[in-house]
Order: sequence, then structure tokens, then C-alpha cells
Amino acid sequence: MATDYDTPRTADIEDSEQSLEALKARRADAAADLGDDADPFETELGLPGADLSGEELTVRVLPRQADEFTCTSCYLVHHRSQLHDARRMVCRDCAA
Repeated sequence: MATDYDTPRTADIEDSEQSLEALKARRADAAADLGDDADPFETELGLPGADLSGEELTVRVLPRQADEFTCTSCYLVHHRSQLHDARRMVCRDCAA
């Protein structure tokens, strides 16, 4: 069956307005529900552009271990199992 898309629609405008109002009401209820449950991880995260000059990092940095090497291409520290070329000291990712 062919459909003529150029013909004007005959749907009642009042029905669409009522459904639009119902959708707006449902959206407002859903937004109110979202505000109640605050994610604990979100409260710990800082906002982009926030002043973090007074903060200190609490990350423990370990020196390179005996079974690790620094790739001469990407400058990342890898385990010896990732070594592709011992002469050039290149990891498998950079050699590919």
C-alpha cells in the first residue's frame, strides 16, 4: 500500500499537547529522582578547571626493576617479556 507523505496530518493537536505535557511531567519526576542518589565517586572527583594547587599526589612511584626495560621509542617501562629487539631496546607495541 502506497503512502502519500505530502498530505497534511489529521492528528488532533490537543492529544499531542497532552502527551507532551505528560512527557514533561515524567521527565521532571525522573530528574528529581536522579538528584536524590548521589554517587560517592562523583563527590570525590574534581571539576575541570578547578584549582588543585593545594593538592598533593599520594602515588607511590617505584624505580625500574631488574626485569624491566625502558623502550627507546615510547619511553614506557615494560617487563622484559615485552622486549622485541634487545639491540635497539624497543617494545613489541612499537616494533609492530
